[in-house]
Amino acid sequence: MTATAASLLAPGTSLPLEAAAPAAASVGVGDILLWGVLPYVVLAVVIGGTVWRYRYDQFGWTTRSSQLYESRILRIASPLFHFGILAVLAGHVMGLIIPKTWTEAVGVTEGMYHFLALSIGLVAGVGTLLGIIMLIWRRRTTGPVFMATTKNDKFMYVMLVAALLTGLGTTLISVFDHSVPDYRQTVSPWFRSIWILQPDVAAMTAAGISFKVHALWAMGLFAVWPFTRLVHAFTAPVHYLFRPYIVYRSRDHRSTGSVPVRRGWDPVGTQDRDRSAHRNRAGTRR
Repeated sequence: MTATAASLLAPGTSLPLEAAAPAAASVGVGDILLWGVLPYVVLAVVIGGTVWRYRYDQFGWTTRSSQLYESRILRIASPLFHFGILAVLAGHVMGLIIPKTWTEAVGVTEGMYHFLALSIGLVAGVGTLLGIIMLIWRRRTTGPVFMATTKNDKFMYVMLVAALLTGLGTTLISVFDHSVPDYRQTVSPWFRSIWILQPDVAAMTAAGISFKVHALWAMGLFAVWPFTRLVHAFTAPVHYLFRPYIVYRSRDHRSTGSVPVRRGWDPVGTQDRDRSAHRNRAGTRR
């Protein structure tokens, strides 16, 4: 704390709990590289890789759907994974982006927050993990799907599963091991500081080892994201949920039942010629 900031505090008062790290931690060169430099390297790779992929590999910008080969397991595993990962992302938004003081201001106590993190977080994490395990099992046991699996896909699955496992581990540790510093006072301030270009390396250095491992796996996953099939998430057809109904109108104005139903197909242009001839005969009679 600077002298100016200290002079603004009245005697007997202190800074909010979230303003300082739980414990003093020495910051070394390795910490600066991991938590002050690496996040921006990963961010540059994500942006640059996505732009490159979009410009030069739009044909490969796809999930390479294998639903044609097997759909029984897919119809269960795919929604389980996708909806689970959305819930996991929502939990990360609440835990990393929303400051602790904000949740306390709206009446969410520490106990309530940890209960939500344990219940909803575990359900979402386990559901996502179960979904990806089913997808891997399907890909391994279905011949045509396995033949279409690349080394890139296998590496992607390893990164995804590792990120999920370390995330579940940090959830359990943060709830049951009270000796671990609260991640909303360490990881969250560090994450928010990245986006204002003032990385709080000291805050992340004070975090528990499980959170550091999870953060490193997550950064690794995002670094390979643009170069795997995961890139399709950036162009998910979300607008389909809000588009208006498509109205189809028939161009054939004949009343229903005016033409007898016949088996087979009419030769191309036959009915059009018949209608044209009928109109010509009607005009001749006039």
